[in-house]
Amino acid sequence: MNSAPEQTTADDEFLWLEDIYGERQLEWVRSQNAVTEGMLIDPGFLTLEGGVLEVLDSTDRIPMVAKRGGHYYNFWRDAAHPKGLWRRTSWESYRTEDPEWEILLDVDALSASEETEWVWGGALFLRPPEGQEYTRALVVLSPDGGDAARYREYDVTTRSFIEDGFDIPTAKSRISWAGPDALYVGTDFGPGSMTSSSYPRTVRTLTRGQDLSDAELYFEIPAEHMMAVVVHDSTPGFERDIAMDTIDFYSHRTHVRRGGEWVQLDLPDDVNVSLHREWMVLRPRTDWRVAGTTFPAGSLLVIGFEDFLAGDRTLRVLFTPDASTSLQSWSWTRNYLLLNLLRDVSSEILILDPADGWSAESLDAPALHTVDAYAVDDEDEEAGDDYWVVSTGFLTPSTLSRGTIGSDHRPVKATPSFFDESAYAVEQHFALSADGTKVPYFQVAAKDLVLDGANPTLLSGYGGFEHALTPAYSGVIGRGWLERRTPDGRAGVYVLANIRGGGEYGPGWHAAALQENRHRAYEDFAAIARDLVERGVTVPALLGCTGRSNGGLLVGNMLTSYPELFGAISCGVPLLDMRRYTKLSAGYSWIAEYGDPDQPEQWEFIRTFSPYHLLRSGVDYPKTLIWTATSDDRVGPVQARKMAARMEALGVKDVWFHEALEGGHAGASDNRQAARMHVMSYEFLWKALTDSL
Repeated sequence: MNSAPEQTTADDEFLWLEDIYGERQLEWVRSQNAVTEGMLIDPGFLTLEGGVLEVLDSTDRIPMVAKRGGHYYNFWRDAAHPKGLWRRTSWESYRTEDPEWEILLDVDALSASEETEWVWGGALFLRPPEGQEYTRALVVLSPDGGDAARYREYDVTTRSFIEDGFDIPTAKSRISWAGPDALYVGTDFGPGSMTSSSYPRTVRTLTRGQDLSDAELYFEIPAEHMMAVVVHDSTPGFERDIAMDTIDFYSHRTHVRRGGEWVQLDLPDDVNVSLHREWMVLRPRTDWRVAGTTFPAGSLLVIGFEDFLAGDRTLRVLFTPDASTSLQSWSWTRNYLLLNLLRDVSSEILILDPADGWSAESLDAPALHTVDAYAVDDEDEEAGDDYWVVSTGFLTPSTLSRGTIGSDHRPVKATPSFFDESAYAVEQHFALSADGTKVPYFQVAAKDLVLDGANPTLLSGYGGFEHALTPAYSGVIGRGWLERRTPDGRAGVYVLANIRGGGEYGPGWHAAALQENRHRAYEDFAAIARDLVERGVTVPALLGCTGRSNGGLLVGNMLTSYPELFGAISCGVPLLDMRRYTKLSAGYSWIAEYGDPDQPEQWEFIRTFSPYHLLRSGVDYPKTLIWTATSDDRVGPVQARKMAARMEALGVKDVWFHEALEGGHAGASDNRQAARMHVMSYEFLWKALTDSL
């Protein structure tokens, strides 16, 4: 099959902007930033920024914790510690209003001492010998907020990095403990060790004191696959090595180590696999026929792992989806299995009992809310069947509760109120898409909303990678949008779209908008925009939309294919040049989602949703802000740069660009940067819709 020819400056005049750190390119960025900041930043902007930063830095928000042994670990950022503190406390202290925290690592102090702007990426603990406390961890730190990170061995008892301990240089690594003196390391070992998607192709065993270059090959995959990972399951009595060959986002092959060899599990590539003690849990992404029975996509199945390896295919059905209900996640306590479901984008929780034939009981969950339940520590002798519950809604500050299966859960911590939630109401509506599909969306608006089309409205969406958008409390949205008022007293209306491509209704809802069917996601979003107008909520001149990453591609298509529906668009860390996305940053890994533009027959449908190529002169485009981050090594900044540059070259008015010089794919590496990012988007949209920029 022939590939499409490589592009040149003859058909892409802005290829030069793809040099991310070039002097000329960064000078272009700085000049664009100066114009955008000069237009947006005024006393009102700074006041709002201060209010948003107060939300992000609030010391009253919930410090979420992970239990390891007898301690509860948390990572925390606030005004005094913008880069953050890694810390821990006891359960008795945690449940008080003002816990006493033991500081393990001060990332601000570390950054100052090492003259590197470290960004916290997490910690991977080594399981201690039975009866002993956790002491060793691999601390993950990014030098710029990107996906590439350094792994360094740390002792939480001495609160210091271990001299001559494991230290894996900065790269897009995937690492796990193989034992107290060994790691399974997937990283950049040099030419040939990374996939076309920029992730590890090989996993090697690194022993203590050994040079990284001498690590022995343990597992490898073809270069065109996405990523190789090996993890060691150290559960007592069920120790095993598991290797994953991730072919693409939705296909993978699972292997277990038996007799010194890798044994591939006899499963379709699109079946999700989870091993827990004696059980193997399976979730097919498409209908799966096995042993004479067809199991629908999105169902959850279980079988004894050793039974499966011995050839048994007697699968027990734990969950079957229907037109309204999907499985989002699951979590094991010591003796039970928790299922987190969505029914028309509202949460339901089931508790399954394997000892009672997998009988199910429900946990109460309020309508139009998100409720997630998961285990506290399934290996704890006393608390093994304890579970956390996180409950949140658009107008309900988040609450963290803890319970034991068989008894009620009780609140432990709650997010404070950051705006007057009592003045607003949440509604769920359904729009009719172009092909007749009903598409849900949430509307958050003042209780006295007048349906006369005069309300500034912000429509947000994503629609990709089976990621579900669900109700959640946000003081940032409350202060940044809902509390704003027009001169005649109209409040901002916030709308969250649950379009196809997401996971709100399981894998079928996602698959409906893959590749050549991508337009269904955009038709769904456009249908919601029209429904808001038809219902009298707003009019196109007062309707803005926003999206980030794949959501940036979404709103980029609103800009180029549905410009008449919107008055303003905020497009963040976006994919926009779908001709070259596979050659930029981690783009190759998304071919399963969008298609391969190097295959001419696939480029024919991809080009129809490539905003960079859909731009035309003479079109009355909505006012547009395109924003990104220099250090984003997932999507990268160059697509945003090129889009803004081409729009300007076409003479498009009212287009602005801003690029944070740090912050990674999140667009921000600390709360100060996050506040600036949020307010820049909200301020632009509000001014574009209600004022003259």
